[in-house]
Amino acid sequence: MTHDTIVALSVLGVVGQVLIGLGIVVGLLALAGVRAPLDALRNLLWGYELWGAFVVASIATGGSLFYSQVAPFVPCEFCWFQRVLMYPLSILTLFVAARGDNRAARYLIPLPVVGAGTSIYHMLIEHGVIKEPAKCTATAGGCGTNWIFKEDFGYLTIPTLALTAFLLLIGFLLLASTGEAEAPATLPAHAER
Repeated sequence: MTHDTIVALSVLGVVGQVLIGLGIVVGLLALAGVRAPLDALRNLLWGYELWGAFVVASIATGGSLFYSQVAPFVPCEFCWFQRVLMYPLSILTLFVAARGDNRAARYLIPLPVVGAGTSIYHMLIEHGVIKEPAKCTATAGGCGTNWIFKEDFGYLTIPTLALTAFLLLIGFLLLASTGEAEAPATLPAHAER
């Protein structure tokens, strides 16, 4: 069962990476003036952007709990930093999605942005680009341990999966927060200027 769950989470990670690649292409086309793919994406996801963010954050939260509690892969210090940034998103995106409050999505964007930066830093440690901090070597295996490598997924690591989730969250939250212009703010009928 553990192996099957690791495979399922890894497959979801690869699917997420494909979606991120497509999102980058759509974004670059929009910057070049070709807006039809972006408009088609908006129409496809219209009204479900926040629910998509909730699903991604929930799967990432559940996956990290699975890795540490069931697998049992010992989370390093940077794994904990990533968790601190991901776990609140699974709750906050649920509340925001349930209310349909797309304007609130822009206030959530800093969490996945910082999380993506933390994941990138963790990946740099993992690949030996940055020297592993002494605190990391104190944990079992250290920050550079590729726990999923034993399952033959090559480049796919837990920080790579976290980065994938953070980038998907950034995309969903940006789509939610940059929707069509909302009605201009008006004063209540009883308010005075």
